[in-house]
Amino acid sequence: MKIRAAVIAAIICLPAFAQSTDPQPPMSIVVKAAKLLDVRKGAYVENAAIWIDGERINEVGRATDVLTHAPKNSRIIDLGHATMLPGLIDCHTHIMGRIPEGDDGYVLNLATKSQAFRALEGAYNARITLQAGYVTIRDVENEGSGYADVALRDAIKQGLAEGPRMQVATRAIAAVGQYNPFGVSSDLANFPTGAQMVSGVEEVRRAAREQIGHGADLIKVYADWNHPTLTVDEVRVVVEEAHKQGLKVAAHATTAEGIKNAVIAGVDSIEHGHGIDRADLELMKAKGTFLVPAERHKNEPTTPEQQRGYDAFMQGIQQEIQMAMNLGVKIASGFDAAEASGQGKNADELAALVRRGMPPLEAIRAATLNAAELMGWQDKVGSLEPGHFADVIAVDGDPLKDITILQHVKFVMKGGTVIKDEGSHQ
Repeated sequence: MKIRAAVIAAIICLPAFAQSTDPQPPMSIVVKAAKLLDVRKGAYVENAAIWIDGERINEVGRATDVLTHAPKNSRIIDLGHATMLPGLIDCHTHIMGRIPEGDDGYVLNLATKSQAFRALEGAYNARITLQAGYVTIRDVENEGSGYADVALRDAIKQGLAEGPRMQVATRAIAAVGQYNPFGVSSDLANFPTGAQMVSGVEEVRRAAREQIGHGADLIKVYADWNHPTLTVDEVRVVVEEAHKQGLKVAAHATTAEGIKNAVIAGVDSIEHGHGIDRADLELMKAKGTFLVPAERHKNEPTTPEQQRGYDAFMQGIQQEIQMAMNLGVKIASGFDAAEASGQGKNADELAALVRRGMPPLEAIRAATLNAAELMGWQDKVGSLEPGHFADVIAVDGDPLKDITILQHVKFVMKGGTVIKDEGSHQ
């Protein structure tokens, strides 16, 4: 009986014991630097600091004020003369893409790599993308790797892999015969494809529902390729299925008619848009459709003819961006790397936008405020404000004077966790 009474007493005491051994709340962090870019105001805060509790920002301002309010035992990260900015966002990635160079690269990629290997490639790309200061991405199709992007997104959430926060589009939807791979023998009926091929409204509806059911955060459609492909009705079904579940639709579109069809159907963003005209842009402005120029990563031209074609292509992009800005169409940044050589170089897109006439501040906003709004995450990413995730990057110098500085990020913090630190003083 004495033993039994002792056991009961021990059990009664367990809650108090468990409570006394609960982990202590995470220590506050204060990150200091010479300057902080307030992307909303478009101005610098001098001698700035950010007080962080756990994953979120508690206060942003001058260091003298923030340090007065933060707990005295806060961990101090002093970035010295650096400039702090919000963690960057890329709205057009193909994080599963390490497609070999050359005309047959896409076919070889599908034919020779398992989905398991593709997932490992994606994990590597995710890590170097995060190291480059991109803490959030919208991945707009996984180039034939099934639902490996869903697995990667979830592995990152669970801390099993290192990478940005992800919204994934999974397989994308394209008209039969109007997306990669091309030139495959008709005898190979089950050869893998880069997107889910459909024909007709009900096939489109089923594809959208299937992708959502398998974990898609958004749906990507190919409204055209070399010419318009999916009809307005087909794209409208995708929009209907996505929007009723609170998801958005991105449309690859590079012809004036394809862009018009997609915007009329109600998509949330036009990807690339290089064949856009003023009427398309006016329609986009009226409907609140975003433009993601996504200047595709390519190797440098090697012949005079290729150079002329490349120059004309770049001139078209410049005109597109200038018209969009003049009309007030919202622009979000996306790099569109699908080859190994482009992964982790997302900030090259910001330099490209500035070369095409966008002011540096607007290019940064395209990769912060605007990108966050397009993703529907404006309440948690895209700016250094109380309540947002503590996503902080730092660079040496002034990115408003030299946007290429953002290609050399020295400090990266994602959700209050330091990912990269090159020379800060702890």
